[in-house]
Amino acid sequence: MTDRRREEVLIRIEHAGGLTAGVSNDVHVGTGVAEADVYGVATFYSLLKHPNEVRVCQGLSCHLAGSGEKIDALSAADTPFLAAACLGRCDEAPASWDPRGKNSLPDVHLTAASDDLSINLAGVDSLSYTGLTAARDNGADWVIDELEVSGVTGRGGAGFPAHIKWRGVANQSVTERYVVLNADEGEPGTFKDREVILKRPHLVVEGLAIAAHTLEAHDIYCYVRGEFGAVRDALKAAVEEATAAGLLDDDVAWHFVDGHGAYICGEETALLESLEGRRGMPRMKPPFPVEAGFRGAPTLIQNVETIATIPAILARGGTWFRKLGRTEPGTKLYCVSGHVPRPGVYEAPMGISMAELLDMAGGVTGTLKAFSPGGASSGFLPASMINVALDFGSLQKVGSMLGSAGGVVLNATVDMVEAALVQAVFFEDESCGQCAPCRIGTQLVRQALERFRRGDADALEHIDDIAWGMQEGSICGLGQAAALPLLSAMKYFPDEFQSRVSS
Repeated sequence: MTDRRREEVLIRIEHAGGLTAGVSNDVHVGTGVAEADVYGVATFYSLLKHPNEVRVCQGLSCHLAGSGEKIDALSAADTPFLAAACLGRCDEAPASWDPRGKNSLPDVHLTAASDDLSINLAGVDSLSYTGLTAARDNGADWVIDELEVSGVTGRGGAGFPAHIKWRGVANQSVTERYVVLNADEGEPGTFKDREVILKRPHLVVEGLAIAAHTLEAHDIYCYVRGEFGAVRDALKAAVEEATAAGLLDDDVAWHFVDGHGAYICGEETALLESLEGRRGMPRMKPPFPVEAGFRGAPTLIQNVETIATIPAILARGGTWFRKLGRTEPGTKLYCVSGHVPRPGVYEAPMGISMAELLDMAGGVTGTLKAFSPGGASSGFLPASMINVALDFGSLQKVGSMLGSAGGVVLNATVDMVEAALVQAVFFEDESCGQCAPCRIGTQLVRQALERFRRGDADALEHIDDIAWGMQEGSICGLGQAAALPLLSAMKYFPDEFQSRVSS
């Protein structure tokens, strides 16, 4: 079990306005955590280390929309800013964010409302909570059995069967249990979880309430990306509304925790480290969170989209959900941004193709050259693969991954060497630095690309060996996937690399 005073460290720094003069000592006095430790934790998180600076996104979608020119203009005008990793606003590229402002979010293009969608973002959010009623009426075994029948898998990136996680927690003998919502959405090209909470917050609240009731957990922690203040507020308001309506269990406490600007905290064990007041560094597994998670107790951690599917599964049946998919069970929220007229979040049967998604997004602005099907971690695929099914299994077979389904579309004007470099910079910046293969490997990938771009024809000679070391030796998925954008660009667009060598 953990020292709970430690959990106050990040909260106290945040409430103090970030890592300003004297804060480390004040937090040390208030918590008993060594001042050097407090400082080390605070400097890990961008929003605590630089609490007031305007951020300008340099993610791939924003890069395609001209964020480089925006950054150059701000630099020329001596305007203070930080070039930041993906801000989760790919639909309004090139995006920026002011921590001191209100930062209203744009209206997003969505799939039209339909009863054949499990989340139905364009539908009416309501207080029906029929899924929670079904869970109470039928018991824990029935709930988990329905999840198994449904075939629902984690929608955050890993695609792990949800029922195995739920049953794993339920089978533990320890009575202290926790439910944690992972709303720290940070994969470049991804903004679906943001929209789920803004458009259908009661689905998320109901799903979490079902999880807590089923697993006999008395605490629900909602870890929300720090840049998403409006999202956190929408979720809190929904909890208050459901509580006032008498819909939630009286013996369950709801806690809301802001993330602090670290992409790696989207990894479930790094998120737990952050909740416990430490640097967000992934844990070695096993043990898995279902055995020893938050405070060392059994913990269910689920992504926003995953938890939002639970009410419909229980209200309409696992078989109903399973049949919604084409190649794999259920519907899926697909993000589309980049060179498209209608960037948005489109819910569609699992296994839809990029060709069909592009029809929903208004086609391609220009001529399609490549696309990233699941965020930075999925690398690039060429236009010739536009009809590949966008599901976990099909994309794995072609050396990619569905990930968070953050699709980014690239037209023929894009230099794939530059696109690979954008992703390499992202991974180097967001590596937590814990394990050497990732810490050093991401740096080597970025440096090799920059040398190659400057005319060193041999710069990429050993990139396969570097990538192998990262894939085999990294603790978490960040390091394992960080070389994929470069490897895939070299595989599918060799002429662009060869032309630079020739010139």
